[in-house]
Amino acid sequence: MILMDDWSDLSEFQQPEPVDDDRLHAWRLSRLREKLLENDAAMCMLVSPISLRYAVDYRDYPLFQSHMPQAYVFLSANGPTVIHGVMAGVTWADETRPGRPISFFDGADVLSEYAKQLASDVVDYLAQIGTDNRRVAIEYVNPSITRALQGRGLEVIDGVLVSEPARVIKSQDEINCIRWSVAVAEHGIAQLKQAIQPGVSELQLWGLLNYTNLANNGDWHEGRMLASGSRINPWLQEASPRRIESGDLVGLDTDMVGPRGYFADISRTFHCGPARPTARQRELYQLALEEISHNLKLIRPGITLKDFQQRAYVPAEELQPNAYPCVIHGVGMSDEYPQVKPAFRGPNLYDGVIEKDMVICVESYMGAPGERDGIKLEQQVRVTESGYELMSHFPLEESLLGG
Repeated sequence: MILMDDWSDLSEFQQPEPVDDDRLHAWRLSRLREKLLENDAAMCMLVSPISLRYAVDYRDYPLFQSHMPQAYVFLSANGPTVIHGVMAGVTWADETRPGRPISFFDGADVLSEYAKQLASDVVDYLAQIGTDNRRVAIEYVNPSITRALQGRGLEVIDGVLVSEPARVIKSQDEINCIRWSVAVAEHGIAQLKQAIQPGVSELQLWGLLNYTNLANNGDWHEGRMLASGSRINPWLQEASPRRIESGDLVGLDTDMVGPRGYFADISRTFHCGPARPTARQRELYQLALEEISHNLKLIRPGITLKDFQQRAYVPAEELQPNAYPCVIHGVGMSDEYPQVKPAFRGPNLYDGVIEKDMVICVESYMGAPGERDGIKLEQQVRVTESGYELMSHFPLEESLLGG
């Protein structure tokens, strides 16, 4: 079957917009260094697989790295970018050096001793770059590392204060990367939609999306977000062996880390024939569209998260218990800052401002507790000078739009 595949490689049908790798790397480094300076930190130690991809394009074993880290990067405002503990592939780092054990798998009950060695490496790096600044940003590490660094007279701050805000604003090269990832995701959605029929399983449908991503050199999906029939309500149930039946709704959310590590986050809900959609299914679909349309109109540079929350669409009370956890969120190489929760769930966890060249996803889920059906929709947009540019273009479900 794979040898006969004549559809999965999207580049056979269209070409991505151009990306200048040198310019892309320079932009991402400049963003990280800008946040280092804002936090008055001499250096940052990056550990998250997303941060490693962003900083030096290190891609190897990202899911392994997420729970059993071996690689990490030292990054400073002016000195060399150094990656430690690489497994294999080429990176954009200036230097590659051996790493110290920072996971239980590698260090077991002597992690604290290895942490002291790592602290010495940090002190040596600070000496190498010629700084007397003793403030360092460390991302997602064990308390033993923090204690070892403090034992060497260093002040430790959260590395996410550098790595996460850096990714919020996208360059044109990044926008082009995201557009291609979205195109790949929608290529997979098209195959998935075509395969919907009674008897096919949720896992078989999801496999088509996953296969399309891999066939186009993408990475992984953050979850297997596809559910049908009675499993579509409440939302957030992952794909199962359940087989689709006539009359079912089939909902999906791509949550896809695609080509070049950029995120495509698109949701659609389809209907499986030959049975016709019910009036309630069409009503829920229309309500989800109303929420998406209302909240899209609010997106513009300068609007605060607090203001957005207060002005966002409020679904009927019966639909609020199962509503999606947020009304909008940022994306880049994964789900990112910012996030706005529904006002009926209390004040947002933080405030902030929507800015030009953020990429935002607008979410909706409509399904009342106790009912069988629910609708999941989501659009991905770029924030422009005056509003937004739609980045997701997969068509809505015609059979659910009818009166």
